[in-house]
Order: sequence, then structure tokens, then C-alpha cells
Amino acid sequence: MPSSPPSLGTENQSPFQVDSRREIIGLLRGLKESKQLISMLINSGSEVFITSILDVDDSTDLVIIDSAPGQLANQRIIEAPRVSFEGLLDKISIQFSSSNLERIIFEDRPALQFAIPTNMIRLQRREYYRINTPLSNPIRAMIPVQLEDRHETLKLALVDISCGGIAILDERKVLDSTIGVIYEHCKMELPTIGLVDVVLQVRNSQDLVLLNGKSNRRLGCQFINMSNSVLASIQRYIMKLERERNAKLTGIR
Repeated sequence: MPSSPPSLGTENQSPFQVDSRREIIGLLRGLKESKQLISMLINSGSEVFITSILDVDDSTDLVIIDSAPGQLANQRIIEAPRVSFEGLLDKISIQFSSSNLERIIFEDRPALQFAIPTNMIRLQRREYYRINTPLSNPIRAMIPVQLEDRHETLKLALVDISCGGIAILDERKVLDSTIGVIYEHCKMELPTIGLVDVVLQVRNSQDLVLLNGKSNRRLGCQFINMSNSVLASIQRYIMKLERERNAKLTGIR
């Protein structure tokens, strides 16, 4: 049987850590019953696979998940000293980790199993981690709008991003910044992830005066009716930014 997973490195997230076995099993079963896709990350997140929970057996202390596509990928997963998992349940981010995954056959198909984790992180939407996006190579949100007698797709730079929404800069102050206005058929191009489709709702607006005297408008927008697959993509990108930021901080030290 796989050994218990190592404790999550959650010093800054301890208020959101779940240690109750009963609650952990409930969350795992919720992910299984709602057939949610889960990101499975190895090598500090440099490799990501999509899986789902097939079974949670508290009598044997095991979680069974879909195997990754390909023998080599599964070999890397079972050889990894630590495997991290991230999923969404009712738009709540669920994170946990394990070690010593094993290959098995479950209901006549390849699968992986590991011990039920001893702790998890559960982040409510209001607690979604927000991270600043790069200034040197800004991400753009592409928002289609009607301007007088023509259609135009605005390409606006992101300030920050979370699994709940984004902040963007509207230098020309073209967008209707009324709270509650919804912009459909928007897109974001996330490095290493690709184009994702989003619906944005304006939640706040702030006009900024820059040091050079020019003004800018910052809009906080919430994602509306986001699919789980897109949310998983955004979550992976946020993790990528966090790894890059930590690497820079480590390099400075």
C-alpha cells in the first residue's frame, strides 16, 4: 500500500488547511461524484496531466485515479517523489499531494492509486490567490466591443489574475466601466497554455494618475460561467507565474 503523503507546504495557507479525515474523504468523493477533472503535477509543476477520481475507499485508505496517457508518463508519475493535485469543487479550489503512487488495474482499465491524503487546502472563491502578471511581456485580454459605427476587438493588458477574475488597464477608457456590465466572447492568451474563452463582468473601476501625469483606468472583472477546464488552465498558469517568481526570489538570495 502507498505510504501517507508528505505534509503540504502550506505555511501561508494554514487557515485553509483541512485535517479532518472525514472531511477530506467527503471532498474526494465530491470530486469523484461530480466527475471533475483534476490537474496532476510532477517535477515542481513542470509537467501537468489531467486525471479524475475513480474511487475513494476509506476501508483500504486508497484513492484510485485515471492513469495518464502513455507508459512513459505514468512511469514518471510513479517515480516522482511528490505528486500534487488541484481540482475545483463547486468553484472551490481543492489542493493536495501524495507520494509513492502505484499502477493498478481498476475495472479492467489502467489506473493509479495512492493513500488518502492526511491534509488538503480548500480555497473559497473570495480567497483565490491573485498574482501580478509580467510587465515586460504583458498578457492581453481581447474584448469585442461596439464603437460608434464599427466593431473593434480591444487588446488590453492584464494587471493581475486569479481563478476568480482579472484586473485590466483601459488606457483609452473605451470600455463601459459601469458595475455589472458583462462582456461576452472575450479571450485571453496565456503563455504555454494558449487561448482561453472567458466572459467578464465589471466589478470595480478606478481611474489612476500616473507619475508622468497621464491617466489610466483599471477595471476589476469577474469571470462568469467559467468552465472547469478553463479554470484549470488558469490555475496552471497562476502556478507557473508563482514558480517563476519564487525562482527569481531564490536567485536574488
